[in-house]
Amino acid sequence: MANDASTVFDLVILGGGSGGYAAALRGAQLGLDVALIEKNKLGGTCLHNGCIPTKALLHAGEIADQAREADQFGVKTSFEGIDIKGVHKYKDDVIAGLYKGLQGLVASRKVTYIEGEGRLSSPTSVDVNGQRVEGRHVLLATGSVPKSLPGLEIDGNRILSSDHALTLDRVPESAIILGGGVIGVEFASAWKSFGTDVTIIEGLKHLVPVEDENSSKLLERAFRKRGIKFNLGTFFQSAEYTENGVKVTLADGKTFEAEVLLVAIGRGPVSQGLGYEEQGVAMDRGYVLVDEYMRTNVPTISAVGDLVPTLQLAHVGFAEGILVAERLAGLKPVPIDYDGVPRVTYCHPEVASVGITEAKAKEVYGADKVVALKYNLAGNGKSKILKTAGEIKLVQVKDGAVVGVHMVGDRMGEQVGEAQLIYNWEALPAEVAQLIHAHPTQNEALGEAHLALAGKPLHSHD
Repeated sequence: MANDASTVFDLVILGGGSGGYAAALRGAQLGLDVALIEKNKLGGTCLHNGCIPTKALLHAGEIADQAREADQFGVKTSFEGIDIKGVHKYKDDVIAGLYKGLQGLVASRKVTYIEGEGRLSSPTSVDVNGQRVEGRHVLLATGSVPKSLPGLEIDGNRILSSDHALTLDRVPESAIILGGGVIGVEFASAWKSFGTDVTIIEGLKHLVPVEDENSSKLLERAFRKRGIKFNLGTFFQSAEYTENGVKVTLADGKTFEAEVLLVAIGRGPVSQGLGYEEQGVAMDRGYVLVDEYMRTNVPTISAVGDLVPTLQLAHVGFAEGILVAERLAGLKPVPIDYDGVPRVTYCHPEVASVGITEAKAKEVYGADKVVALKYNLAGNGKSKILKTAGEIKLVQVKDGAVVGVHMVGDRMGEQVGEAQLIYNWEALPAEVAQLIHAHPTQNEALGEAHLALAGKPLHSHD
């Protein structure tokens, strides 16, 4: 603990989630004296209430589906149901192992870790546990919490947030999921695998509406095949308890009933009552405003992660935290190209992308300057072996670089690494086509798509 009033840290970080701890680790590595303040558990939302636990549930659901469907592979097995206590133990063991490792990392880098609820008390200090922690620079990284709508009270009983859903002590017989973005479709996928009757309500016209429209349509087709129901294009109006569950009414008067309602309309910044506005930090709708180097309008204060209006992804938080630490250590980091960040929705099938959509490319470059190509996974041997369906769609500036890679299918999240390199290195289709991709792999589908875009398709039609 920093109990010496004369101690002034190089960097005081408020929030120990992805952005905060990444800045702490990189800052300490570069010789900065760092204090890291966290009111809950080191690792934040991603480790304890987000990325890691949801993917554990999805993997458990995948195992359940494999057990049900083993006959089609010539394997005799039986599915006897979900042991939800066992699922939670598996999930919690994964979290515990990563949490212990992260605690060890922070200690090994000699970061001063302070557990307690902090509040910005000046442009260079944070108050926590009755003491003032002074720093030459302060990094705000207080993250986000699940959002709701006016008049819709999340009670943790029948109307749930994602936090509640992660610790639910039963598999609900039926569920309405309000929101068809990443959080909504991931829970829909996991619960359907567990045996829940799922209906998604999305006010916009497609599921995962920020993705390329082709990806959304492919996911909708796959969800229909799985028996996941959804209602698109009409907004939520109200929710009320029934004798045995919840009834949801939409703006057009249509109603839906289920045992539980999961509110999955996104996450909002944690910034109220933390002293930000009092210290003159510029804000908008609760978000802290920053420039491309994560600097606020106050010279001694930066902000990263879900607290700022950039992509709400753990790996974006890591990158932003590292950028701040390197800037403060005197290096010259390059601003983040947010279009170049890989995005993955880990439902079944997975949706993965990097770069811009076809619609955005036409807006930026002009419709006559954009070429799009779709490669169906039906032509990929490994995908046939796995019995997954989907497509890889490439968006190219005519006679130029590939500016978007959009993939739908099982395990497509594992292919987004190469897609990221293709976009960020501004690769031409012919350059990617020269690379030899291992056969049979799903990664090979990326190579095949670029072969086709380069005008020399192999396992696909002209």
